[in-house]
Amino acid sequence: MELLTEAQQQLYDWLAEYIRQHQHSPSIRQMMQAMNLKSPAPIQSRLEHLRAKGYIGWTEGKARTIQIRQPRGQGVPVLGAIAAGGLLEPFTDAIEQLDFSSLFLPPQTFALRVMGDSMIEDLITEGDVVIMRPVPEPDQLKNGTIVAAMVDGHGTTLKRFYRQGDRVTLKPANSKYKPIEVAAMQVQVQGALIGVWRDYN
Repeated sequence: MELLTEAQQQLYDWLAEYIRQHQHSPSIRQMMQAMNLKSPAPIQSRLEHLRAKGYIGWTEGKARTIQIRQPRGQGVPVLGAIAAGGLLEPFTDAIEQLDFSSLFLPPQTFALRVMGDSMIEDLITEGDVVIMRPVPEPDQLKNGTIVAAMVDGHGTTLKRFYRQGDRVTLKPANSKYKPIEVAAMQVQVQGALIGVWRDYN
Protein backbone atom coordinates (compact mmCIF):
# COMPACT_ATOMS: atom_id res chain seq x y z
CA MET A 1 0.00 0.00 0.00
CA GLU A 2 1.47 3.32 -1.06
CA LEU A 3 2.15 5.71 1.84
CA LEU A 4 0.52 9.14 2.04
CA THR A 5 2.25 12.50 2.16
CA GLU A 6 1.69 14.56 5.30
CA ALA A 7 -0.88 16.77 3.48
CA GLN A 8 -2.73 13.73 2.09
CA GLN A 9 -2.74 12.03 5.52
CA GLN A 10 -4.10 15.19 7.14
CA LEU A 11 -7.02 15.35 4.68
CA TYR A 12 -7.64 11.58 4.91
CA ASP A 13 -7.79 11.64 8.73
CA TRP A 14 -10.14 14.65 8.69
CA LEU A 15 -12.37 13.04 6.05
CA ALA A 16 -12.57 9.75 7.94
CA GLU A 17 -13.60 11.49 11.17
CA TYR A 18 -16.11 13.78 9.40
CA ILE A 19 -17.77 10.86 7.59
CA ARG A 20 -17.83 8.79 10.80
CA GLN A 21 -19.62 11.61 12.64
CA HIS A 22 -22.00 12.83 9.91
CA GLN A 23 -22.55 9.66 7.82
CA HIS A 24 -21.97 11.62 4.61
CA SER A 25 -18.99 13.27 2.97
CA PRO A 26 -18.23 17.02 3.24
CA SER A 27 -18.24 19.60 0.48
CA ILE A 28 -15.08 20.87 -1.21
CA ARG A 29 -15.63 24.19 0.58
CA GLN A 30 -15.73 22.47 3.97
CA MET A 31 -12.51 20.63 3.13
CA MET A 32 -10.88 23.91 2.08
CA GLN A 33 -11.85 25.49 5.40
CA ALA A 34 -10.64 22.51 7.42
CA MET A 35 -7.25 22.49 5.62
CA ASN A 36 -6.95 26.34 5.69
CA LEU A 37 -6.83 26.58 1.90
CA LYS A 38 -8.24 29.38 -0.24
CA SER A 39 -8.39 27.40 -3.49
CA PRO A 40 -10.13 24.11 -4.33
CA ALA A 41 -7.24 22.95 -6.55
CA PRO A 42 -5.03 21.52 -3.75
CA ILE A 43 -8.04 19.70 -2.27
CA GLN A 44 -8.94 18.16 -5.62
CA SER A 45 -5.32 17.11 -6.13
CA ARG A 46 -5.14 15.45 -2.70
CA LEU A 47 -8.47 13.69 -3.30
CA GLU A 48 -7.21 12.31 -6.62
CA HIS A 49 -4.05 11.01 -4.93
CA LEU A 50 -6.09 9.44 -2.11
CA ARG A 51 -8.29 7.67 -4.64
CA ALA A 52 -5.32 6.55 -6.76
CA LYS A 53 -3.68 5.08 -3.65
CA GLY A 54 -6.88 3.23 -2.67
CA TYR A 55 -7.76 5.18 0.48
CA ILE A 56 -11.04 6.68 -0.78
CA GLY A 57 -13.53 6.28 -3.59
CA TRP A 58 -16.52 8.18 -4.96
CA THR A 59 -19.30 8.02 -7.55
CA GLU A 60 -18.39 9.98 -10.68
CA GLY A 61 -20.60 13.01 -11.36
CA LYS A 62 -22.24 12.98 -7.92
CA ALA A 63 -21.40 15.34 -5.09
CA ARG A 64 -20.75 14.18 -1.51
CA THR A 65 -20.27 10.50 -2.38
CA ILE A 66 -16.73 10.06 -0.97
CA GLN A 67 -16.29 6.74 0.83
CA ILE A 68 -13.42 5.78 3.12
CA ARG A 69 -11.73 2.54 2.11
CA GLN A 70 -9.59 0.72 4.62
CA PRO A 71 -6.35 -0.11 2.79
CA ARG A 72 -6.36 -3.74 1.67
CA GLY A 73 -4.18 -6.20 3.47
CA GLN A 74 -3.56 -4.07 6.51
CA GLY A 75 -6.16 -5.30 8.99
CA VAL A 76 -5.80 -5.06 12.75
CA PRO A 77 -2.54 -6.36 14.22
CA VAL A 78 -2.97 -8.97 16.95
CA LEU A 79 -0.22 -8.09 19.42
CA GLY A 80 -0.18 -11.33 21.36
CA ALA A 81 -2.24 -12.47 24.33
CA ILE A 82 -3.87 -10.56 27.20
CA ALA A 83 -4.49 -12.21 30.56
CA ALA A 84 -8.05 -12.28 31.80
CA GLY A 85 -6.91 -13.71 35.10
CA GLY A 86 -3.32 -13.22 36.24
CA LEU A 87 -0.65 -11.16 34.49
CA LEU A 88 1.29 -11.92 31.32
CA GLU A 89 4.46 -10.52 29.83
CA PRO A 90 3.93 -7.23 27.91
CA PHE A 91 3.00 -7.52 24.24
CA THR A 92 5.10 -5.97 21.48
CA ASP A 93 5.19 -7.50 18.00
CA ALA A 94 2.21 -8.36 15.82
CA ILE A 95 1.82 -12.12 15.38
CA GLU A 96 -1.18 -12.19 13.03
CA GLN A 97 -3.64 -9.86 11.29
CA LEU A 98 -7.44 -9.69 11.41
CA ASP A 99 -9.21 -8.26 8.38
CA PHE A 100 -11.90 -5.76 9.38
CA SER A 101 -11.86 -3.94 6.04
CA SER A 102 -15.64 -3.44 6.10
CA LEU A 103 -15.50 -1.48 9.37
CA PHE A 104 -14.15 1.97 10.14
CA LEU A 105 -11.76 1.67 13.06
CA PRO A 106 -9.72 4.37 14.79
CA PRO A 107 -6.08 4.75 13.69
CA GLN A 108 -3.60 2.46 15.50
CA THR A 109 -6.35 0.01 16.52
CA PHE A 110 -4.85 -3.28 17.72
CA ALA A 111 -6.10 -6.63 18.99
CA LEU A 112 -5.21 -9.12 21.71
CA ARG A 113 -6.20 -12.76 22.14
CA VAL A 114 -7.77 -13.43 25.56
CA MET A 115 -6.35 -16.04 27.92
CA GLY A 116 -8.25 -16.87 31.10
CA ASP A 117 -11.79 -16.44 32.41
CA SER A 118 -11.73 -13.37 34.65
CA MET A 119 -13.99 -11.35 32.27
CA ILE A 120 -16.66 -14.00 31.56
CA GLU A 121 -19.45 -11.98 33.22
CA ASP A 122 -18.77 -9.32 30.56
CA LEU A 123 -19.15 -12.11 27.94
CA ILE A 124 -15.41 -12.11 27.18
CA THR A 125 -13.99 -15.62 27.33
CA GLU A 126 -10.75 -17.44 26.62
CA GLY A 127 -9.90 -17.50 22.91
CA ASP A 128 -11.82 -14.31 22.10
CA VAL A 129 -9.97 -11.46 20.40
CA VAL A 130 -10.46 -8.05 22.00
CA ILE A 131 -10.21 -5.01 19.69
CA MET A 132 -8.53 -2.10 21.45
CA ARG A 133 -7.96 1.58 20.69
CA PRO A 134 -4.96 3.49 22.04
CA VAL A 135 -5.61 5.74 25.07
CA PRO A 136 -3.62 8.96 24.56
CA GLU A 137 -5.00 10.56 27.75
CA PRO A 138 -5.52 7.92 30.47
CA ASP A 139 -6.48 10.69 32.93
CA GLN A 140 -9.67 11.22 30.87
CA LEU A 141 -10.64 7.54 30.99
CA LYS A 142 -14.14 6.90 32.38
CA ASN A 143 -14.40 4.62 35.38
CA GLY A 144 -15.72 1.22 34.35
CA THR A 145 -13.96 1.18 30.97
CA ILE A 146 -12.51 -2.22 30.02
CA VAL A 147 -8.80 -1.72 29.42
CA ALA A 148 -5.58 -3.53 28.67
CA ALA A 149 -3.30 -2.35 31.45
CA MET A 150 0.32 -3.03 32.26
CA VAL A 151 0.88 -3.25 36.01
CA ASP A 152 4.24 -2.50 37.61
CA GLY A 153 5.92 -2.71 34.21
CA HIS A 154 5.86 -6.52 34.35
CA GLY A 155 2.64 -7.77 32.77
CA THR A 156 -0.63 -6.88 31.09
CA THR A 157 -4.17 -7.75 32.08
CA LEU A 158 -7.72 -7.13 30.82
CA LYS A 159 -9.95 -5.57 33.49
CA ARG A 160 -12.44 -2.79 34.21
CA PHE A 161 -10.59 0.39 35.17
CA TYR A 162 -11.52 2.54 38.18
CA ARG A 163 -9.49 5.45 39.50
CA GLN A 164 -9.98 7.33 42.76
CA GLY A 165 -7.36 9.93 43.54
CA ASP A 166 -3.92 8.37 43.18
CA ARG A 167 -5.22 4.77 43.43
CA VAL A 168 -6.35 2.52 40.60
CA THR A 169 -8.53 -0.58 40.91
CA LEU A 170 -8.62 -3.09 38.06
CA LYS A 171 -11.77 -5.16 38.55
CA PRO A 172 -12.43 -8.57 37.00
CA ALA A 173 -15.86 -9.67 35.80
CA ASN A 174 -15.72 -13.00 37.60
CA SER A 175 -16.38 -13.38 41.33
CA LYS A 176 -13.60 -15.99 41.56
CA TYR A 177 -10.98 -13.27 41.12
CA LYS A 178 -10.01 -10.37 43.37
CA PRO A 179 -9.54 -6.83 42.07
CA ILE A 180 -6.00 -5.53 41.59
CA GLU A 181 -5.53 -2.39 43.68
CA VAL A 182 -2.34 -0.36 43.13
CA ALA A 183 -1.00 3.19 42.99
CA ALA A 184 -1.95 4.94 39.75
CA MET A 185 1.72 5.42 38.88
CA GLN A 186 2.10 1.61 38.75
CA VAL A 187 -0.50 1.25 35.99
CA GLN A 188 0.03 2.00 32.32
CA VAL A 189 -3.19 1.83 30.28
CA GLN A 190 -2.30 0.50 26.84
CA GLY A 191 -5.73 0.34 25.24
CA ALA A 192 -9.50 0.63 25.76
CA LEU A 193 -11.97 -1.96 24.49
CA ILE A 194 -14.00 -1.15 21.38
CA GLY A 195 -15.11 -4.64 20.40
CA VAL A 196 -14.83 -8.41 20.83
CA TRP A 197 -14.35 -10.88 17.99
CA ARG A 198 -15.13 -14.56 18.41
CA ASP A 199 -14.35 -17.30 15.92
CA TYR A 200 -16.89 -20.13 16.07
CA ASN A 201 -14.99 -22.36 13.64
